Amino acid sequence: MSDHELVARLDALIAILERWAPPVRPVPDFTVTDAFMWQAETGVLAPVPVVSRVDLTLLKGIDANRDRLIDNTQRFAKGLPANNALLWGARGMGKSSLVKAVHASIPGLKLVEIHREDIASLPALMGLLRPASHRFLILCDDLSFDAGETSYKSLKAVLDGGVEGRPENVLFYATSNRRHILSRDMVENERGTAINPGDAVEEKVSLSDRFGLWLGFHRCSQDEYLSMVEGYVNAFAIPTEPDALRREALEWSTTRGSRSGRVAWQFVQELAGRTGTHLTAR
Repeated sequence: MSDHELVARLDALIAILERWAPPVRPVPDFTVTDAFMWQAETGVLAPVPVVSRVDLTLLKGIDANRDRLIDNTQRFAKGLPANNALLWGARGMGKSSLVKAVHASIPGLKLVEIHREDIASLPALMGLLRPASHRFLILCDDLSFDAGETSYKSLKAVLDGGVEGRPENVLFYATSNRRHILSRDMVENERGTAINPGDAVEEKVSLSDRFGLWLGFHRCSQDEYLSMVEGYVNAFAIPTEPDALRREALEWSTTRGSRSGRVAWQFVQELAGRTGTHLTAR
C-alpha cells in the first residue's frame, strides 16, 4: 500500500470517528440574560430574554410564604447557607409565579427552568453549572412522579445523596400539587410488591425530605380572592365600579368552581379586554 493510499484510508477513518463522536456543546454565555431553559436533548441552555412573570407586589394572600422564600433566596444569593424549597398545594395559588417574582427581585441571580420530563438529566445540567461563577436558581414546575418512573432517583442524588451532591452555586426549587411529590398509587405499589415494603416506601417518601424548606399553598378565602382581583385592577388602572367589580368577580369564580390567584388573573384579563385596558402596570 502506497503512502498516498494509507493517508486516504486514515482520513476516511478519522471522518467516520468524527461522525460518531458527540458534538461539542457550546459554553453558555450567562451574561446575555438572567433566565435560561434547559434543553435536555441537546444539552443546551437556551436564553430566555423575557420571562413571563407577575410583579411580587401583585401576589396576594401568600405573605408568609413570600417572606420565607425571599429570605431563603437572598441568603443563597449572598453565598450563605440556604435550603432547597418545595412549594406544594392548591393549583393556581401562585407557586411558580412566586419563584419567578422572587428571582426578579434579586439582582445577579440566574434562573434555569427544567421540565419535569427532563429530571433524569439533572446531573448533566449540574455539571454544566458547577464551574460557572454565577449563582443559579433551578425551577421545576409541577414536579411529580407516577408509577414506573425512576428519574426521581436522579433528583434525590442531586439534592442530597450523591457523591458530588448539589453544587455550592446551585439551589433547587420545585412546585407540586402533592406534598410528597410521589403519587399514592406509586407508593402503594411499592408497599405491595417490595420484599421489604417499609424500606421501599420510605425511600420514595424521603424524596420530599430532601427539601429543607416546605411552603404550603392552600385554597384562598373569598376575601383573599377579592383582594387579588382588586390588586390587579388597581395596578393596571382598569376602570370599574367597586360593587360591580365584586359582583362580577364572585360570579366569575362561581362559574369556574374555584377561587385562586389564577382565577383572579383570568377574570382581570377578561375585564381588561372588555374595557379596552392594556395590562401594563402603572
